Amino acid sequence: MVGDVHGHADRLEALLRSLGYRKRDGAYRHRGRRAVFVGDLIDRHPQQRRTVDVVRRMIDAGSAQMVLGNHEFNAVAFGLAREDGTYGRPHTDKNLRQHRAFLDEVGFGTALHCELMAWFCETPMWLELDGLRVVHACWSSRHIELLAGALDEDHTLSPSTIEAATTQGTDLHEAVEIVLKGPELDLDGIWYRDQGGHRRTAARLRWWDSSANTLQRAALIPPGTVLHDGRRGDVPVVELPDRALAATVSPYSGPVPVLFGHYWWQRGTAEPVNPMATCLDFSVAAGGDLAAYRFDGEPHLDPANLVWG
Repeated sequence: MVGDVHGHADRLEALLRSLGYRKRDGAYRHRGRRAVFVGDLIDRHPQQRRTVDVVRRMIDAGSAQMVLGNHEFNAVAFGLAREDGTYGRPHTDKNLRQHRAFLDEVGFGTALHCELMAWFCETPMWLELDGLRVVHACWSSRHIELLAGALDEDHTLSPSTIEAATTQGTDLHEAVEIVLKGPELDLDGIWYRDQGGHRRTAARLRWWDSSANTLQRAALIPPGTVLHDGRRGDVPVVELPDRALAATVSPYSGPVPVLFGHYWWQRGTAEPVNPMATCLDFSVAAGGDLAAYRFDGEPHLDPANLVWG
């Protein structure tokens, strides 16, 4: 199981070799294993086409599977032209900056761009394997059940579902946001600036932690972040209120482990491996590590099975 790659093809190929994959007939293969990618192959680093090509060749050869990441979904939405002249994902300066590395290599509206958008739409949003679940950002049974009733049989996007999933206010939009981007919590008047300098009045929810039952424990905010209380004149505060939490997503409780990406963890400061749900995104796009988990059918995830690249 391989974490978010974000265009780091060199790091990906090195990690695959360390996991025992060898290139034969144009694709990386393993004698007894199959790789699974948690999505977010694209954006950030300028090895976009090569990264996608490595993974596509592996999938075509039967040596890999992949779930859709929010960056692949965003790319599809970015290219979705509506009848009113707008796009499923607005072409704002912020969105263009985030997508620039991909557009610089692939182009917008080119034959290759159209081909890759179609391929992303053929990628399932989640996988249920033998003893393991894989999703990009959040395994929410309620939202996955809703998506299962709307998506194609193999949990992939159709033209009609893309339209609904990119329309704010629809149930499908909410479900895609939760599954591919993760649930968020309103911070009860507190705000902070994220890594991009954007003011945030909501934070990601630690849905994988069954003990995350208060705002203070459930909100995922990077260590050292400066918090401000906007209701008291933006005065700095030491910590979030320790109030009871009424979350829209229930903490994950099984019955089998789930692996996911998305959350920009840092090796050395990341949470310990949760035995039932843990993250494989260790911030390769920000100078961190590319991570993988070598799954051997164990009922509880084991930190000894993490591999670094």
